[in-house]
Amino acid sequence: MDTGNNAALQKRDRYAQGWQKLKEIDGAAGEKVVAALAPIAPDFGRLLIEFGFGDIYSRPQLDLRAREIATIAALAALGNAQPQLKIHIEAALNVGCTRDEIVEVFMQMALYAGFPAALNALFAAREVFEASEAVAAAD
Repeated sequence: MDTGNNAALQKRDRYAQGWQKLKEIDGAAGEKVVAALAPIAPDFGRLLIEFGFGDIYSRPQLDLRAREIATIAALAALGNAQPQLKIHIEAALNVGCTRDEIVEVFMQMALYAGFPAALNALFAAREVFEASEAVAAAD
């Protein structure tokens, strides 16, 4: 029995599943993050795809909408992850969240993460919404 081949196949499957999930959620923005990691930490990009998207985001217990709502709430509460928050606001829109729902999530965060965290998240949302409008207007 060749467990090395089985492990390699399983690893490729996790990567392929994660890559598909990343593209489904984040589209080009997610691919850019992984590409940006390549010169400095390609293994981190691989782990992000395999574990984050292949193992976690692919679990059936929550749909992608619910996962993105949880993600933007957590990133907003952290208060120090603006680049990731913007990517996941865009992802939330990609998987069916409305702008009103995203704003409401951040208003909810004022109660648990504080007004500064909620304000920062709302301003990040405004930037993402405006960029989305600019792209739509250019098309």
